[in-house]
Amino acid sequence: MELYARVRRAVLVDGKSRRAVAREFGLARKTVGKMLEYALPPGYQRQKPIKRPKLGPWQGVIDTILAEDKARPTKQRHTARRIFERLRAEYEYTGGYTIVKDYMRQSRIGGQEMFVPSSHVPGKAQADFGEAMVGIAGLECKAHFMAFDLPHSDDCFVQAFPAETTEAFLEGQVRAFEYFDAVPTRILYDNATLAVARILGDGQRQKTRAFSELQSYYLFAEKFGRPAKGNDKPGSPRTGLRPWGGKGKVENLVGYARRNFMAPIPQAASWEALNAQLAADCCARRARRLRGHTETIAERFERDRADMLPLPAAPYEACDKITARVSSISLVRYRTNDYSVPTEYGHRQVLIKGYVHQVEIVCGTEVIARHERTYARETAVYDPLHYLALLEHKSRALDQAAPLAGRQLPECFADLRRLLEARLKKPAGREYIRVLRLLETFAPGEVTAAIEDALRLNAISFDAVRHLLLCRIERRPPRLDLQNWPHLPAANVRTTQAAD
Repeated sequence: MELYARVRRAVLVDGKSRRAVAREFGLARKTVGKMLEYALPPGYQRQKPIKRPKLGPWQGVIDTILAEDKARPTKQRHTARRIFERLRAEYEYTGGYTIVKDYMRQSRIGGQEMFVPSSHVPGKAQADFGEAMVGIAGLECKAHFMAFDLPHSDDCFVQAFPAETTEAFLEGQVRAFEYFDAVPTRILYDNATLAVARILGDGQRQKTRAFSELQSYYLFAEKFGRPAKGNDKPGSPRTGLRPWGGKGKVENLVGYARRNFMAPIPQAASWEALNAQLAADCCARRARRLRGHTETIAERFERDRADMLPLPAAPYEACDKITARVSSISLVRYRTNDYSVPTEYGHRQVLIKGYVHQVEIVCGTEVIARHERTYARETAVYDPLHYLALLEHKSRALDQAAPLAGRQLPECFADLRRLLEARLKKPAGREYIRVLRLLETFAPGEVTAAIEDALRLNAISFDAVRHLLLCRIERRPPRLDLQNWPHLPAANVRTTQAAD
């Protein structure tokens, strides 16, 4: 640009001839003439389309391949190198690779989709799942977190779960509604199977039972993104989720949460503690004033909340529900894993409620079992107390009972069993199981203390342990009133005589 100005000044101001200036600066006279014709360098502008005489006959073949690739998986589409090899092998192409690559680049740029900027009215929301690594109780694992975004105010809510399941999908939204203290009038989702059971031929969605129940309970309207489009148009991650069309707002929130709330990898004692921290991060973000706005997120959220629906009186029971029949070994199967129930409910039809961290099993109106949820596969989760009633009648199975295998009991339990076997021989197993059944009613610490008292007093029997246990709970001396034990033989105590 400096040379351009010097040449023009030499001719137009200093009055030098074009020939002299061309000789002075080492330029052609035509170049000097072009410099004098334009005050600024016009730059290169192609006047006619590029001619590709060798590629021309095969451009239609390339266009057909690229059109077919749009229906193929992204990772299985043609590269420029592959199309070049096919042209040479199948169509006797004799040109070079570079013109094939350049033509493909121009074709793909021209075929990219365009979008219309959107404005977002208050009261609407978008929801989606993301993934990130977290540390729970010292173990690093993958978290599936639900991101919930309000596009008008840019307010957000994020919660993490062990897996992307129906119950996590429901629980995440119930918590979001409680966090916002209101329900959005409409929520935009992708077409995940958690919400959409099937996409019909006319584009309508057949919703899942669980999603339909949630929608009926909270009365919000739904909207689904275009199938297989993912993020229609991302917003700006640096300026706080700019309002563009499609699901870009929540897609961008997924990345924002991963980079800001979960970097470095968060460490928590439990999933509940991790989610409490994520909720605090979302709350702290409300004080931010994003680019292009004069109000904070919290101030803009008030308009969102004013247009949202009120919460119901009680929250929705966020769980997956299926029915099952109890097997002959008192187990029911839920998500590839088996959970135990009391043996008295064997062969009955039960309802299984799968929560994020718990599994409840219901028979009729009664909750008959609760277990901590496991996300392993093909494992059995036992509660030993469920099998004690059956073991009392089948005492010989005690040592081979899988529900009791590996269960750690205080040392006094083993001492009591050893003494029972020494004194009672064959009935010792049933007597020991009767002692174990006290755990069905009383706390383990109370039963342990009663067994230790029985061992100290050398009162080795179920009746003695139960009596000492009741005395400890009622805080009375461990005296035996035979009137309360009519099945025991009466003691005939008298003073001995010399004649005896």
